[in-house]
Formats: sequence, C-alpha cells, structure tokens
Amino acid sequence: MSSVSVVIPCYKYGHFLADCVSSVLDEQDGVDVRVLIIDDASPDDSAEVAQKLAAADPRIEVHVHETNKGHIATYNEGLLEWADGDYVALLSADDRLVPGALVRAARLLDAHPEAGFAYGRPLRFQHGGPLPKARTRGTGSVVYPGQWWLERRFREGTGCITSPEVVVRTGLQRKVGGYDPALPHAGDIEMWMRLAAHADVGYVRGADQAFYRVHGNNMSTVDFGGQLDDLRQRLVAFDSVLAKCADRLPHADRLADQVHTRLARYALRRAYRAYDRGRTGVVPVEECVAFAEQCLPDYRKLPEYRALRLRRRIGPKAMPYLQPLVWSAVAERGREWLWWESWKRRGI
Repeated sequence: MSSVSVVIPCYKYGHFLADCVSSVLDEQDGVDVRVLIIDDASPDDSAEVAQKLAAADPRIEVHVHETNKGHIATYNEGLLEWADGDYVALLSADDRLVPGALVRAARLLDAHPEAGFAYGRPLRFQHGGPLPKARTRGTGSVVYPGQWWLERRFREGTGCITSPEVVVRTGLQRKVGGYDPALPHAGDIEMWMRLAAHADVGYVRGADQAFYRVHGNNMSTVDFGGQLDDLRQRLVAFDSVLAKCADRLPHADRLADQVHTRLARYALRRAYRAYDRGRTGVVPVEECVAFAEQCLPDYRKLPEYRALRLRRRIGPKAMPYLQPLVWSAVAERGREWLWWESWKRRGI
C-alpha cells in the first residue's frame, strides 16, 4: 500500500481544520496516510484545535510555531523536513479532498514512475454553502510529457492548477527543492513548472480531486490592482523557471518570448477593457501599459495595444456607450480579413 504524507499549513483557520483533516483521514481508504498540521503562530485557537485532533488520532502530528514564519517557510518545513511517505500533498486548512482523491493519484503514480506529480479537477465552492456534488469514479488517467506540459504553460502564461488537487512524488519534491520565498503569490505556478522540467505530469480523468473553498480571505483573491500584481508575480515565476531550469529547457529563448508576449497581451487587454467597462478610475491603465513594455519592448505592435489606442481616442466617458459599435466594426474587419485570406488561398 502506498503511503502519502499530507501537510496542512494553518493560520487562523482552526474552524476549518476538523473538516479538512476528516477529508484526508476518513475518506481515503486504500492508502497509508499521515498528517502534519503546522500552525503558524495563529492568534486564535487554531493550535488548540489541532492538538485536540492529534490527541484523538495517532496519524496526526502537530507543529506549532512560536512566531509567525509565513506560508512559504511553513510549506517547506512540511514538504522537505517532515514528509517521508511515497508521495506528499500540500492541503490548505480551508480546503478539503474529494473522497478517494489520494487513492486515485497514488494509483496513477504507482503505475507511471516517470510521472513526478498527479493532479485532477478541483471543485470551487462558496464558504457557507453546500459542497458541490463530486465525481468519485475516475475514467482513467493520462501522463503528459513534462516538456510538452511545461511549454503549454509558457504559451498560455497561466497555471492550470489550484493547488489542493496535487500529489507529488516525495523524492522529486526533495530533488527540486521547496517553494521560493521570492514568490509569495506565484510560488505554486513556479513549483509545478519546476517539477515538470524534471518529470512527466499525470492527470486523473473523470473524477474530481479536491474542493477549493472560496471566501473573503483566500490568498488568491485579487482586485483590479491585485490583478496587475498577479501578472507581475507570474512574470517573476516564469523567469525564475527559465533561470533555474535552463539546462533542462532546450528552447528557453522561444519559451521566454512566448510568455512575455502573452503576459503583455493580458495586461493590455485589462487596460482596454477598463475603457469598455467605465473602470479607468479603478484599473491602473498606465501601469498595465508600463508592465506590457517591461515584458515586450515591441508591445505597440500587438492588437491589444491598437485596441487601447482606439479607446483612448474615443475617451473613457464615451467608450462604454460606443463599445457595441466598436466591437461590431472589429468583427466586420475580422470577417473581411477571413474572406480575403480565403480568396488568397484559392490563388486568386
């Protein structure tokens, strides 16, 4: 039977702990599971809640920090210093696993030693509301070549993983190291890419793997200004992977061009949509443009910049009213271009 070490970092989430731990220990028949709860000096009763849970189940261990060390140090303490199972999972105290998730992931990793980690589909649910109905019967799995999966992340400029749905081969986790303290908000994306640079990636099909709880204190919750900060963190994360894994990335220059272009386009899109929605007083448009230039010196050649330039000419007051006309004109030009391209392909 495979063993899984589950690290549960906790800061002021004691009221979620019992549900989180129960989803790990009571709903994962078929794997040998141990749990470490790390309370990062919570000012509430989180440590006491954790200790009570540990007193009732010998599979639970608790570490309590005397001073707050931050989430990155807390993650690394569990992943690199404590975990000793075949596989390791990092599960925030406010999330929970779907029944059988660890079994499905372990089964995939057991069958495919070339896979460094496995993930699946997470389900988001609103705090205070009922859990959505989860699929617990998988329809198989797929293993993606690590380089292919990594290149897709660079091409899209985003991660595709929430976090609680991931199970990592413990030996590989130690090999690539822990989370980077320089990436407090994009460490997850960078970690998955670093792992993929060293191994293939498994995906559990057909079944849901974790529940991600949505509430006002989620670390990933961002406003308009935070969206730009998110892009900045993504840029640092992708550049970090390029630097750390350069010897494993044969097309590093192409990957850098792809992700820098994609992130510049994201920033400019947010800038011009601010005009469409009458949000120029909220969205930091000029900062978005500056970020696009940081990513890509030739950003002015991008279609998103042309869209922004048109909206600047129209002005922020009129643009929300004229948006349907602008979009119709753009769509018409697109149809004309497609018509012309079709005729050129016929040799006319």
